[in-house]
Amino acid sequence: MTFVDEMKSAVTPRAALLVIGVLVLQLLFITSYVGALHNPKPKDVAFGVVAPAQAAPKLVAELGQLPGKPLDPRAVGSEAEARKQIMNRDIDGALVVDPASTTDTLLVASGGGTVLATTLTKIATTVDAAQHRTVKTVDVAPASGQDFDGLSAFYLVVGWCVGGYLCASILAISAGSRAANRDRAAIRLGSMALYSIVSGLGGAVIVGPVLGALPGSILALWGLGALVVFAVGAITLALQALTGIVGIGLAVLIIVVAGNPSAGGAFPLPMLPPFWQAIGPALPPGAGTWVARSIAYFKGNAVTGPLLVLSAWAVVGTVITLVMSSLRKDRTPAEVAE
Repeated sequence: MTFVDEMKSAVTPRAALLVIGVLVLQLLFITSYVGALHNPKPKDVAFGVVAPAQAAPKLVAELGQLPGKPLDPRAVGSEAEARKQIMNRDIDGALVVDPASTTDTLLVASGGGTVLATTLTKIATTVDAAQHRTVKTVDVAPASGQDFDGLSAFYLVVGWCVGGYLCASILAISAGSRAANRDRAAIRLGSMALYSIVSGLGGAVIVGPVLGALPGSILALWGLGALVVFAVGAITLALQALTGIVGIGLAVLIIVVAGNPSAGGAFPLPMLPPFWQAIGPALPPGAGTWVARSIAYFKGNAVTGPLLVLSAWAVVGTVITLVMSSLRKDRTPAEVAE
């Protein structure tokens, strides 16, 4: 047998295509992570301005015209209203101007990301210094002392996502990437649901009572974790039902390559480039990170949209998995493995 014949025997066309797919996935991984995170800059950060009526419009206009447009300022009626909007996650910070003093107050929320809070402090300090004024920073929703840079919520959700697609992948690899019939698809989804419940509880207990990294309701985090894991697992099963083993790579593309750098974890969404800022909230890591931070630091506010996103992934994944399995004829166990 010649060397060429050995090559053809050792590396099948299918294997070659899979290797090429891995190469593409690797390059997309590098592009996505470096592209999203190599040069973070604030852009159109929702920002409140509390100032006397005659001064507010001018200050809002000045802040909106800063080089690079880091802020999207809007007038807010009072400091109490600004604090409420921050806790509702409508704005990320606010400058409270005191006309009777040369010191203004900057309201931030490091629980939503300490990098953004620090950036807003630098911007406000620079702006006030030009007016010969100083800034006092008040953290309305401070990150836990055990939550360095406010990253614990992100890493928690990443762990849940990894568990979701790995569990779904194992279920498929062990008995064929496509379920042989609807009953077997239902069994896989049921197994995925049970795993999600246990996984969600485990993650919530670790970051809460065990490590003390995140405050907030353990039950709420448990429910979020179960939903995140099942959503990721269900969509992974669906992709495998549609494309076979390639579905594992597609799940990695959606969750890891696109989802993680756009989740607002390392850098909050307003500091990401437009593409990643746009896709982040629609993907499980981004939606999960937002809800986890809301539970931990913002009294569970502003979670309806992200929870609907996660639920949509779960429902779509479940429906596709069941529909695709219904289109297949029953097969014997010996015929299932692919």
